[in-house]
Amino acid sequence: MKIGIMMGTNGSSTIDDLVGMARGAEEAGLDHVWLANIFSFDAISTLAIIGREVPRIKLGTAVTPTYPRHPTAIAQQALTTAAATNNRFTLGIGLSHKLVIEDMLGLSYDKPARHMTEYLRVLMPLARRQPVSFNGDEFKVSGWNLDVPGADPMPVVVAALGPLMLKIAGELADGTNTWMVGPKTMKDHIVPGLGNQSSKVIGGVPMILTKNIERAKEKVAQDLVMYGQLPSYRAMLDKEGVDGPEDIACIGDENYLRGEIQRYEDAGVTDLNVAIMESEEGGRARTLEFLGSLIH
Repeated sequence: MKIGIMMGTNGSSTIDDLVGMARGAEEAGLDHVWLANIFSFDAISTLAIIGREVPRIKLGTAVTPTYPRHPTAIAQQALTTAAATNNRFTLGIGLSHKLVIEDMLGLSYDKPARHMTEYLRVLMPLARRQPVSFNGDEFKVSGWNLDVPGADPMPVVVAALGPLMLKIAGELADGTNTWMVGPKTMKDHIVPGLGNQSSKVIGGVPMILTKNIERAKEKVAQDLVMYGQLPSYRAMLDKEGVDGPEDIACIGDENYLRGEIQRYEDAGVTDLNVAIMESEEGGRARTLEFLGSLIH
């Protein structure tokens, strides 16, 4: 199992800060950095910059919402980033949530599964460096091809949690990128739901290396409270049989964290995406050093 870290774009981190985080992850020996795309920097563009500054580590979005961008446009942008980073880039896409797409952006969130299916029917041939023609209900594309020198076929993963979305990700894309999924649910629901043994399974999990467990849990509960309320994540917490994000988070000493990481690997996770959280001074650096110590 590969180990990487999640980098947030909460408005307080500059691009130079994100470059520094990626450089630190590379120096620690980690495999990947993943960048969220929410209400700050555009993740695909930012990773192109990071990839030019940090030469080895792999890069990926976790995730870029599909609705605001036509699949041909996101393919062009993502392949450009792939070419700029010596093909170390993985495009992670997702539906986002009704609250964002419909309530905030005014777009229809009526048939999300159909939207993602058609989106991938257009996107995946382009990501695999092939022309595409497609005539669907939402997207109609005729004879579209992209000539992006230096870009190889690019992996695409889909944020999928429900049974139908997992099936779509397993059949049409290269795997899934998850968040708020515990090891039991990963093993019993996510991995079998993909129906494809070659699929990438990227497991996003909060983590804190600490001896002050109660304080850390309080911090996670406070910072990640919204993930216990959004329906798709709430369903995953319920499947795991836990109350909130603080119960999914890996919080404890080195031995405990090793055990939890092993549980994710045993569950079928191919890439662990660790969101390092900090509940005490120096905690982030200690957690990053610990993760680096696991790399063989």
